[in-house]
Amino acid sequence: MFKVTSKDGTQIAYDKVGQGPVLILVAGAFSYRKFPGQVQLASLLSEQFTVYNYDRRGRGDSGDALVYAIEREIEDLQAIIAEAGGSAYVWGLSSGAVLALQAAASGLNITKLALHEPPFVVDVADHKTPANFREQVTDLITIDRRADAIKYFMTKGMGAPSFIVSLMRMMPTVWSRLMAVAHTLPYDAALLDGYMDGKSLPTDMWSTVTMPTLILEGTESPASLRHGAKALADVLPNVRLLSKKGLGHTKKLNAKMISMELSAFFTGKLNKD
Repeated sequence: MFKVTSKDGTQIAYDKVGQGPVLILVAGAFSYRKFPGQVQLASLLSEQFTVYNYDRRGRGDSGDALVYAIEREIEDLQAIIAEAGGSAYVWGLSSGAVLALQAAASGLNITKLALHEPPFVVDVADHKTPANFREQVTDLITIDRRADAIKYFMTKGMGAPSFIVSLMRMMPTVWSRLMAVAHTLPYDAALLDGYMDGKSLPTDMWSTVTMPTLILEGTESPASLRHGAKALADVLPNVRLLSKKGLGHTKKLNAKMISMELSAFFTGKLNKD
Protein backbone atom coordinates (compact mmCIF):
# COMPACT_ATOMS: atom_id res chain seq x y z
CA MET A 1 0.00 0.00 0.00
CA PHE A 2 1.12 3.53 -0.82
CA LYS A 3 -0.30 6.93 0.11
CA VAL A 4 -0.39 10.32 -1.56
CA THR A 5 -1.44 13.63 -0.03
CA SER A 6 -4.38 15.39 -1.67
CA LYS A 7 -4.55 19.19 -1.93
CA ASP A 8 -6.50 19.57 1.34
CA GLY A 9 -4.04 17.37 3.23
CA THR A 10 -6.11 14.17 3.13
CA GLN A 11 -4.09 10.98 2.73
CA ILE A 12 -5.28 8.83 -0.17
CA ALA A 13 -4.26 5.15 -0.14
CA TYR A 14 -3.56 3.19 -3.30
CA ASP A 15 -2.06 -0.03 -4.61
CA LYS A 16 0.18 -0.08 -7.66
CA VAL A 17 0.62 -3.19 -9.81
CA GLY A 18 1.98 -4.01 -13.25
CA GLN A 19 4.02 -2.23 -15.89
CA GLY A 20 3.12 -0.12 -18.89
CA PRO A 21 0.95 2.96 -19.44
CA VAL A 22 -0.71 4.29 -16.29
CA LEU A 23 -4.34 3.28 -15.73
CA ILE A 24 -6.27 4.52 -12.69
CA LEU A 25 -9.38 2.71 -11.41
CA VAL A 26 -12.15 4.78 -9.81
CA ALA A 27 -14.63 2.70 -7.81
CA GLY A 28 -18.35 3.29 -7.46
CA ALA A 29 -20.67 3.23 -4.45
CA PHE A 30 -20.00 0.47 -1.91
CA SER A 31 -16.67 -0.34 -3.55
CA TYR A 32 -13.06 0.31 -2.60
CA ARG A 33 -9.62 -0.90 -3.60
CA LYS A 34 -9.84 -4.22 -1.71
CA PHE A 35 -13.26 -5.10 -3.10
CA PRO A 36 -12.78 -8.55 -4.73
CA GLY A 37 -13.94 -7.52 -8.20
CA GLN A 38 -11.72 -4.44 -8.10
CA VAL A 39 -8.68 -6.47 -7.06
CA GLN A 40 -9.28 -9.03 -9.80
CA LEU A 41 -9.70 -6.33 -12.43
CA ALA A 42 -6.50 -4.59 -11.34
CA SER A 43 -4.62 -7.89 -11.51
CA LEU A 44 -5.82 -8.69 -15.02
CA LEU A 45 -5.07 -5.20 -16.32
CA SER A 46 -1.60 -5.23 -14.74
CA GLU A 47 -0.46 -7.52 -17.56
CA GLN A 48 -0.43 -4.47 -19.87
CA PHE A 49 -0.70 -1.41 -17.63
CA THR A 50 0.66 0.15 -14.46
CA VAL A 51 -2.58 0.06 -12.51
CA TYR A 52 -3.33 2.47 -9.68
CA ASN A 53 -6.21 1.11 -7.62
CA TYR A 54 -7.10 3.62 -4.92
CA ASP A 55 -9.49 4.12 -2.03
CA ARG A 56 -11.74 7.09 -2.59
CA ARG A 57 -11.72 9.39 0.44
CA GLY A 58 -13.43 8.00 3.50
CA ARG A 59 -12.96 4.40 2.34
CA GLY A 60 -10.49 1.70 3.25
CA ASP A 61 -7.15 3.19 4.25
CA SER A 62 -7.77 6.68 2.87
CA GLY A 63 -8.43 9.64 5.11
CA ASP A 64 -11.35 12.04 4.98
CA ALA A 65 -12.37 15.61 5.79
CA LEU A 66 -15.16 16.94 7.98
CA VAL A 67 -17.00 18.48 5.03
CA TYR A 68 -17.45 16.70 1.70
CA ALA A 69 -17.18 18.41 -1.68
CA ILE A 70 -16.96 16.89 -5.15
CA GLU A 71 -14.02 19.21 -5.82
CA ARG A 72 -12.03 17.42 -3.09
CA GLU A 73 -12.60 14.06 -4.79
CA ILE A 74 -11.41 15.54 -8.08
CA GLU A 75 -8.30 16.78 -6.27
CA ASP A 76 -7.75 13.27 -4.90
CA LEU A 77 -7.73 11.88 -8.43
CA GLN A 78 -5.48 14.72 -9.52
CA ALA A 79 -3.02 13.78 -6.76
CA ILE A 80 -2.96 10.16 -7.96
CA ILE A 81 -2.36 11.31 -11.55
CA ALA A 82 0.49 13.57 -10.42
CA GLU A 83 2.00 10.73 -8.41
CA ALA A 84 1.77 8.47 -11.47
CA GLY A 85 3.71 10.89 -13.67
CA GLY A 86 1.25 13.60 -14.69
CA SER A 87 -1.12 11.88 -17.09
CA ALA A 88 -3.16 8.68 -17.12
CA TYR A 89 -5.88 6.57 -18.59
CA VAL A 90 -8.89 6.44 -16.25
CA TRP A 91 -11.71 3.92 -15.81
CA GLY A 92 -14.66 4.81 -13.59
CA LEU A 93 -17.50 2.54 -12.50
CA SER A 94 -21.03 3.77 -11.75
CA SER A 95 -20.75 6.85 -9.48
CA GLY A 96 -17.00 6.54 -10.02
CA ALA A 97 -17.69 7.06 -13.72
CA VAL A 98 -19.49 10.29 -12.87
CA LEU A 99 -16.52 11.38 -10.76
CA ALA A 100 -14.11 10.53 -13.59
CA LEU A 101 -16.29 12.45 -16.05
CA GLN A 102 -16.39 15.51 -13.81
CA ALA A 103 -12.63 15.27 -13.31
CA ALA A 104 -12.04 15.13 -17.06
CA ALA A 105 -14.31 18.14 -17.57
CA SER A 106 -12.36 20.10 -14.93
CA GLY A 107 -9.18 19.73 -16.96
CA LEU A 108 -7.30 16.83 -15.37
CA ASN A 109 -4.74 15.29 -17.70
CA ILE A 110 -6.72 12.18 -18.61
CA THR A 111 -5.56 10.95 -22.00
CA LYS A 112 -8.26 8.29 -22.46
CA LEU A 113 -11.43 7.83 -20.45
CA ALA A 114 -13.62 4.76 -19.90
CA LEU A 115 -17.01 5.32 -18.25
CA HIS A 116 -18.71 2.14 -17.07
CA GLU A 117 -22.48 2.43 -16.68
CA PRO A 118 -22.75 5.88 -15.08
CA PRO A 119 -26.15 5.73 -13.33
CA PHE A 120 -27.81 8.66 -15.07
CA VAL A 121 -31.61 8.41 -15.20
CA VAL A 122 -32.83 10.26 -18.28
CA ASP A 123 -36.17 8.62 -19.05
CA VAL A 124 -39.27 9.62 -17.06
CA ALA A 125 -40.51 6.02 -17.30
CA ASP A 126 -37.41 4.61 -15.56
CA HIS A 127 -36.86 4.29 -11.83
CA LYS A 128 -36.10 7.73 -10.41
CA THR A 129 -34.74 8.70 -7.02
CA PRO A 130 -36.93 10.70 -4.62
CA ALA A 131 -36.50 14.46 -4.83
CA ASN A 132 -34.82 14.51 -1.41
CA PHE A 133 -32.67 11.43 -1.98
CA ARG A 134 -29.36 13.10 -1.14
CA GLU A 135 -30.74 14.66 2.03
CA GLN A 136 -32.30 11.39 3.21
CA VAL A 137 -29.08 9.43 2.70
CA THR A 138 -27.11 12.12 4.53
CA ASP A 139 -29.57 12.25 7.41
CA LEU A 140 -29.45 8.48 7.95
CA ILE A 141 -25.65 8.53 8.09
CA THR A 142 -25.64 11.58 10.38
CA ILE A 143 -27.67 9.68 12.98
CA ASP A 144 -25.52 6.56 12.44
CA ARG A 145 -28.19 4.38 10.87
CA ARG A 146 -25.83 2.73 8.39
CA ALA A 147 -27.95 -0.34 7.72
CA ASP A 148 -30.96 1.83 6.94
CA ALA A 149 -28.83 4.03 4.70
CA ILE A 150 -27.66 0.97 2.75
CA LYS A 151 -31.23 -0.22 2.27
CA TYR A 152 -32.46 3.25 1.30
CA PHE A 153 -29.62 3.80 -1.19
CA MET A 154 -30.11 0.39 -2.80
CA THR A 155 -33.88 0.45 -3.03
CA LYS A 156 -34.65 4.13 -3.61
CA GLY A 157 -31.44 4.98 -5.45
CA MET A 158 -30.51 1.83 -7.35
CA GLY A 159 -34.01 0.40 -7.65
CA ALA A 160 -33.09 -2.93 -6.06
CA PRO A 161 -35.91 -5.01 -4.51
CA SER A 162 -35.98 -5.00 -0.70
CA PHE A 163 -35.41 -8.75 -0.55
CA ILE A 164 -31.98 -8.30 -2.15
CA VAL A 165 -30.90 -6.20 0.81
CA SER A 166 -32.33 -8.80 3.20
CA LEU A 167 -30.32 -11.51 1.45
CA MET A 168 -27.14 -9.46 1.74
CA ARG A 169 -27.69 -9.05 5.47
CA MET A 170 -27.59 -12.85 5.73
CA MET A 171 -24.08 -12.93 4.21
CA PRO A 172 -21.75 -11.65 6.94
CA THR A 173 -18.73 -11.00 4.73
CA VAL A 174 -20.72 -9.11 2.11
CA TRP A 175 -22.68 -7.12 4.68
CA SER A 176 -19.57 -6.15 6.65
CA ARG A 177 -18.01 -4.74 3.47
CA LEU A 178 -21.11 -2.66 2.80
CA MET A 179 -21.28 -1.40 6.37
CA ALA A 180 -17.60 -0.42 6.28
CA VAL A 181 -18.17 2.14 3.52
CA ALA A 182 -21.82 3.06 4.16
CA HIS A 183 -20.82 6.43 5.63
CA THR A 184 -19.57 7.49 2.18
CA LEU A 185 -22.95 6.98 0.49
CA PRO A 186 -23.74 10.72 0.84
CA TYR A 187 -20.66 11.34 -1.31
CA ASP A 188 -22.07 9.18 -4.10
CA ALA A 189 -25.48 10.80 -3.67
CA ALA A 190 -23.83 14.20 -4.10
CA LEU A 191 -22.14 13.09 -7.32
CA LEU A 192 -25.47 11.87 -8.70
CA ASP A 193 -27.58 14.78 -7.46
CA GLY A 194 -29.61 16.19 -10.35
CA TYR A 195 -28.80 13.34 -12.73
CA MET A 196 -31.27 10.67 -11.56
CA ASP A 197 -34.57 12.47 -11.95
CA GLY A 198 -35.58 11.50 -15.49
CA LYS A 199 -34.38 14.65 -17.22
CA SER A 200 -32.23 14.95 -20.33
CA LEU A 201 -28.51 15.40 -19.85
CA PRO A 202 -27.13 18.89 -20.52
CA THR A 203 -25.67 19.11 -23.99
CA ASP A 204 -22.79 21.48 -23.18
CA MET A 205 -21.68 20.59 -19.64
CA TRP A 206 -19.03 18.11 -20.76
CA SER A 207 -18.03 19.73 -24.06
CA THR A 208 -14.42 19.92 -22.81
CA VAL A 209 -14.24 16.13 -22.46
CA THR A 210 -12.60 15.75 -25.85
CA MET A 211 -10.22 12.86 -25.13
CA PRO A 212 -11.14 9.46 -26.62
CA THR A 213 -13.90 8.10 -24.41
CA LEU A 214 -15.47 4.67 -24.14
CA ILE A 215 -18.84 4.09 -22.49
CA LEU A 216 -19.48 0.51 -21.44
CA GLU A 217 -22.88 -1.02 -20.75
CA GLY A 218 -24.21 -4.54 -20.31
CA THR A 219 -27.11 -5.63 -22.48
CA GLU A 220 -28.41 -7.45 -19.39
CA SER A 221 -28.43 -4.27 -17.31
CA PRO A 222 -31.59 -2.40 -16.20
CA ALA A 223 -33.13 -0.18 -18.85
CA SER A 224 -32.33 2.97 -16.89
CA LEU A 225 -28.59 2.30 -17.05
CA ARG A 226 -28.76 1.58 -20.76
CA HIS A 227 -30.78 4.71 -21.44
CA GLY A 228 -28.30 6.77 -19.43
CA ALA A 229 -25.31 5.33 -21.29
CA LYS A 230 -26.89 6.12 -24.65
CA ALA A 231 -27.80 9.65 -23.54
CA LEU A 232 -24.25 10.34 -22.41
CA ALA A 233 -22.85 8.98 -25.67
CA ASP A 234 -25.09 11.45 -27.50
CA VAL A 235 -23.59 14.49 -25.75
CA LEU A 236 -19.86 13.68 -25.57
CA PRO A 237 -17.77 14.85 -28.53
CA ASN A 238 -15.33 11.93 -28.94
CA VAL A 239 -17.03 8.79 -27.74
CA ARG A 240 -17.76 5.16 -28.53
CA LEU A 241 -20.62 3.27 -26.86
CA LEU A 242 -19.93 -0.42 -26.27
CA SER A 243 -22.93 -2.62 -25.48
CA LYS A 244 -22.24 -6.25 -24.70
CA LYS A 245 -23.63 -9.00 -22.51
CA GLY A 246 -21.46 -9.43 -19.44
CA LEU A 247 -20.52 -5.78 -18.99
CA GLY A 248 -23.26 -5.06 -16.46
CA HIS A 249 -22.26 -4.05 -12.94
CA THR A 250 -25.39 -4.50 -10.84
CA LYS A 251 -24.40 -8.07 -10.01
CA LYS A 252 -20.92 -9.60 -9.89
CA LEU A 253 -18.34 -7.82 -12.06
CA ASN A 254 -17.11 -9.87 -15.00
CA ALA A 255 -13.52 -8.73 -14.50
CA LYS A 256 -12.16 -10.85 -17.36
CA MET A 257 -14.52 -9.38 -19.95
CA ILE A 258 -14.14 -5.84 -18.63
CA SER A 259 -10.35 -6.08 -18.67
CA MET A 260 -10.42 -7.40 -22.24
CA GLU A 261 -12.50 -4.48 -23.47
CA LEU A 262 -10.52 -1.90 -21.51
CA SER A 263 -7.24 -3.29 -22.81
CA ALA A 264 -8.51 -3.12 -26.39
CA PHE A 265 -9.64 0.49 -25.93
CA PHE A 266 -6.61 1.82 -24.10
CA THR A 267 -4.12 0.10 -26.41
CA GLY A 268 -6.00 1.26 -29.51
CA LYS A 269 -6.90 -2.28 -30.59
CA LEU A 270 -10.68 -2.04 -30.33
CA ASN A 271 -12.63 -5.28 -30.47
CA LYS A 272 -14.95 -5.36 -33.47
CA ASP A 273 -17.42 -7.99 -32.22
